[in-house]
Parts: sequence; structure tokens; C-alpha cells
Amino acid sequence: MKAIFHADKKWGIGRNNGLMFSLPKDMKFFRETTWGKVVVMGLNTLNSFPNGPLRNRTNIVLSPVDAGERVVTVHSLEELFCEVEKYSAEDVFVIGGASVYRALIPYCTEVLVTKVDADGGADVFVPDLDADKNFVLTSESAPVCDNGYPIRFCTYENLAPLPYKKPKNER
Repeated sequence: MKAIFHADKKWGIGRNNGLMFSLPKDMKFFRETTWGKVVVMGLNTLNSFPNGPLRNRTNIVLSPVDAGERVVTVHSLEELFCEVEKYSAEDVFVIGGASVYRALIPYCTEVLVTKVDADGGADVFVPDLDADKNFVLTSESAPVCDNGYPIRFCTYENLAPLPYKKPKNER
């Protein structure tokens, strides 16, 4: 499992249940990376999409209530882990929101972060991976300008991902 998001200088990821920046290059990267894959999100993230569930992806929503048609609703981490076992771990992407990132990033083997060199006035944040000893920056693009903002595409590897599959002898 992987996570993908953009974050500002303070590791902020959103404001008022939406994105802080309009970043066409980042959106293209997100679309191309997750196209045909599995995306895992919370109900607020699903509700923030103007056209409902993301096209050409399996949408899994972690929510205490049914999230509606065209999505797979799971009600707990245990249910989520059982559901994502049906897919290759390389094809599963956590896409938000903040509480879902906080719960699932420790299980992710890789985190794809588009770093925005600006303060977006965020009201929701993810953990600072640069300050986490379990994460190491393995690649970083040269800065590019995206709608007036300098951004860098970064990949972090989790050196100690938590297992979400039970060992065979515990099943």
C-alpha cells in the first residue's frame, strides 16, 4: 500500500475540506499514478469530489456509515485490510483525508508527496515524514513551477511498515 498527496511547507494538506492549491501538474501526476488502481479514502474525501467516486479506479471508503453506490464501504481498519488483500499492494493508494493518512501511513511502504514551496493556510495536516525516523526520502525531482507555485515530486520509503496481513499461522 502507498499514500499520495500534496503538502505545503508545514505538511498541510487541505483547507475547508478541499485542496489548498490548484496544481494542474500535480493533478496530472495523481491521475496518471492512480488510474486503474485502488484508492482508499474517508467519507469527507469522497464527498469533496464534485463528480462522486473517481473514474476508472476501485474506490474504497473507510466510513462508519454506508458511503453509497459505486464505492466499496469498509467500517474498520480490519475490514479495510481484508479488502485490500484482494489487490496487489503496489496498486493500492491512500488518498485522504488527514485522519485516514494518519491511520494508514504507518502501513504504507511508500509515500508519494508533491511538496509545495508555499504556506497554504492549511487546517488539516499529515505527519512530517522528514522528522520520522522510519521514513527516508528516496527520490526528489528538480523544482518545477505549477500554476505559480514551485513544487517537487518526492518519494519516501517506509523502512518499517506495519504489517496489515496476519502471518499465515494466525489466520
